[in-house]
Amino acid sequence: MIPRWLSPALVGLGLAITLPAHAEGRIAVCDVQHAVMATEDGMRAQTTLKKLFDARQKELDGKQTELSRAREDIEKQSRVLSREAMAKRMDDWQRRMVELQTVFVDYNKELQKKQGELTAPVVKKMMAIIARLAKKNNYDVVIDKQAAPYARQDLDMTEQVIQMYNQGGEGDSGGDKDAKPEEKK
Repeated sequence: MIPRWLSPALVGLGLAITLPAHAEGRIAVCDVQHAVMATEDGMRAQTTLKKLFDARQKELDGKQTELSRAREDIEKQSRVLSREAMAKRMDDWQRRMVELQTVFVDYNKELQKKQGELTAPVVKKMMAIIARLAKKNNYDVVIDKQAAPYARQDLDMTEQVIQMYNQGGEGDSGGDKDAKPEEKK
């Protein structure tokens, strides 16, 4: 006879022993953000964004320098100007500062939108490659590597995805990898 308090523990142990056989599944990880930026198309998108960002940043830096000089000028003249003139200059400076901050926020939104436009086709093609690789290798789930606190290196398909993308989405994880680069030579 089994003691009453031990019965639930034995049932739980029995379930624990049988569950893994039913819950088996293959999982892989892919660092999608890294993969997108490591592809040839992703690198071109980064270059385009950098040019746009650098131009905007130069413009913002110029306006910020101008506002800093205006603030210094206001501080220097604070002893000479009347209260009304000082208040008017400070109000003007603050208005210009708010405008600069608004421009900064608008530029950031524009850059994010442009990044989305440039990378969306890359991401779409990459998702198709990941799905194809998952089916081919019998993976049940592919998780973004950034969402997984730990994953064994052998489960990471990021480099394989990048190679397939750069080969036009075709390719094979087997011996076909070396065939494409030789054709380019």
